[in-house]
Amino acid sequence: MPPTPKPFFVAGRAQTSPTVIPVIDKNRGGDAVGICVPGAEAVERAIEAAAAAAEAMRQMPAYRRHDALIFIARRLRERSEEIAKALVVEVGKPIFDARTEVSRAIDTIRAAAEESPRFGGEFVPLDSSPRGENFEAVVKRVPVGPCTFITPFNFPLNLACHKIGPALAVGCPFILKPDPRTPLSSLILGEVLAEADLPTGAFSILPVVDDAAREQLIVDDRIRLISFTGSTEVGWSIRQRAPKKKVTLELGGVAFCILDAPVSRSDLERIADRMCTGAYSLAGQSCISVQRILVHSSVHEQFLPHLLGKIKSIKVGDPREETTQMGPMISVESAERVEHWIEEAKKGGGRVLAGGQRVGAFVDPTLIENAPASCRLASEEVFGPVATVQKFDSFDEALGVVNSTRFGLQTGVFTASLSHAFRAWNVLDVGAVVINDVPSTRIETMPYGGVKDSGTGREGVRYAMQEMTEMRALVLKNVGKPRSASSERKGGGDSKPLTDTKFGGDAKTLADTRNPGETE
Repeated sequence: MPPTPKPFFVAGRAQTSPTVIPVIDKNRGGDAVGICVPGAEAVERAIEAAAAAAEAMRQMPAYRRHDALIFIARRLRERSEEIAKALVVEVGKPIFDARTEVSRAIDTIRAAAEESPRFGGEFVPLDSSPRGENFEAVVKRVPVGPCTFITPFNFPLNLACHKIGPALAVGCPFILKPDPRTPLSSLILGEVLAEADLPTGAFSILPVVDDAAREQLIVDDRIRLISFTGSTEVGWSIRQRAPKKKVTLELGGVAFCILDAPVSRSDLERIADRMCTGAYSLAGQSCISVQRILVHSSVHEQFLPHLLGKIKSIKVGDPREETTQMGPMISVESAERVEHWIEEAKKGGGRVLAGGQRVGAFVDPTLIENAPASCRLASEEVFGPVATVQKFDSFDEALGVVNSTRFGLQTGVFTASLSHAFRAWNVLDVGAVVINDVPSTRIETMPYGGVKDSGTGREGVRYAMQEMTEMRALVLKNVGKPRSASSERKGGGDSKPLTDTKFGGDAKTLADTRNPGETE
């Protein structure tokens, strides 16, 4: 007897539907479990509930938001092995990496808990000109309201937590739409959220597949913010369809890694190991996966054997096995696309140094030397276990190559030069420059996001909280404080302030009775 289909969540409650789709075991094939799919009616109820919950979420005191997040982190830890095994099935992620993702998700939720009671506003002095004397302002941040969160298949748990943790920390109700290919970890997260002390309607989790239902989550006026992580084309399309909303886009990239010179020969092994991890973890299915490696000509010949040795030692196989380092891609179709890109690079003159073969959804860890600039591997996001390598002669040449693509997410730079580190930071048109590590590095509390076609806005717990809030100013006039002599208007040759005659000759000056922004 097949297992009972997993329910989705509307307004914090588990719901079923007659429409059920399978979740495929990405390594073994076949249906692992079914999930109930919500339709347009469930989406409408979820949006209505989120709108109704907005005030209760906004009024929820910080200590309660903190406590709810701590509870969620604890329950995720208690169910960590169950969730890790779900990630192995739905993503094809090796069990070691799956456990790492669960651990990162817990870190993300804990960071949101820590930020919730100390996330505040600021005091703004306004006396930078005479018009602002005796005025001051305080600014607080208020939640934007109901949010739609759309997450991809590659990190279905942690990328969801990077959205819902900040939302709960600031008081935004939300609807999470996970990728229907990888919904299991998000639905377990829904079970945990349902146990937390949250207002009715605070969350819904809807693995929708219907086009009209998806569109409803984007264009409905009650949704005030959309946070999307996924492909560049879909992300910018969402931005166009929701011009009046706040939209955060975490999109694709062509991640470069620069090996500068001089670099200690003893460091080459370590650097090769990090590049190998950055390029082939999760079969390269990460927007900050190392895709293009640039090596200074003075160390190129010494470095390549180290890199090739690391690549050839990668154990590819069943993600359930503890020693597996790389599993399958998300689908056979995705693997076939990567295979075609490899062939395109070879036809253009690229030389395959390692890998290049495909069996089903498995693509061997592949390294291509001198892939032509015209091929897609050089200019588009491969999202697969393929990296290219080429030499450069000057550091500025390498920086120019990085800036030549339409993407700008993160770049890694291995260098012993502090000057080159700062030059990369100043010159590269990317969201982050990672010095002495790969661009695949992401710590949960750092600002994360890109420029150009890589997106807009930032994640990273506190930075996502800023995206999910608006500034609201309170401007105060201190009516009891006397104005300074230097700001008083003087009439004729005496020192008395000019009196506004419409007030019958009282002591108020023109400057006192005007609004500070009025034209002189």
